[in-house]
Amino acid sequence: MLLFNDNLLPTVALPLPNRGLAFGDGFFETLIFTAGRLRLAPDHLARMQQAATALYLTLPAALATAEALETTLARLAQANALPAARLRLQLWRAGGGRYAPPTDAADWLATAEPFVADESPIATADFALETHSIYSPLSFCKGPQAWLYVRAAHERQRRGLDEIILCNAAGHVAEAGAAAIFWMKNDALFTPALESGCVAGVRRAQVLRVAQAAGAECREGLFLKEQLLDADAAFVSNAAAIRQITQLGQSHFSQTEIPDFLARGFAK
Repeated sequence: MLLFNDNLLPTVALPLPNRGLAFGDGFFETLIFTAGRLRLAPDHLARMQQAATALYLTLPAALATAEALETTLARLAQANALPAARLRLQLWRAGGGRYAPPTDAADWLATAEPFVADESPIATADFALETHSIYSPLSFCKGPQAWLYVRAAHERQRRGLDEIILCNAAGHVAEAGAAAIFWMKNDALFTPALESGCVAGVRRAQVLRVAQAAGAECREGLFLKEQLLDADAAFVSNAAAIRQITQLGQSHFSQTEIPDFLARGFAK
């Protein structure tokens, strides 16, 4: 089952013209529903609100609050008999037209698939050679630059890597192929600033909150590859999982587990 404009349906024919298809005039969210709750619903909503504002869209009522978002998507997980579900929520501007938007109303589609967490260590990672992150007014959200991550994933597969790390054109570390990147050096936590071109990940925000609550020093900024390679430990995080990186290029990290304060924070 899927949800199309809040209607629970077994299948749907999307009306044309479709501005999401024609212009990429929209965005998407990947969310996790587990243990009867929508994980990080307020963070997802905050990013959706920011994306809708940047694209001059109005969020539909069924998605416009954290409570509505959770209630709406719980219906989809339950209709598919999925106690743990990976959900994709796609929003695009309604109507036709050319570049000039005819409306701020949005159509939306939500789909579900089974979710199984994978928190296994990442044995082989390396920096991308063919693709750079690009900062833009929309680089914080998912969708407008999806082609970039498709290119990165293609390179990762071709090179036989478990993960790929993107830098921007200036050589600053930005993010992993589908996750935020963090590293530890001398007990301080580092992660690229949004100005690097990385996505404003919901789990990225949660990691920073947990670290700050534990009193850990947190540094967001523009960092070069050498600073990541010199780290004591590195890990990636997204809505689905946190995964430790054991090797990046030819460098092995001395610490092979996520920091204790994060392990304690996420166990609560």
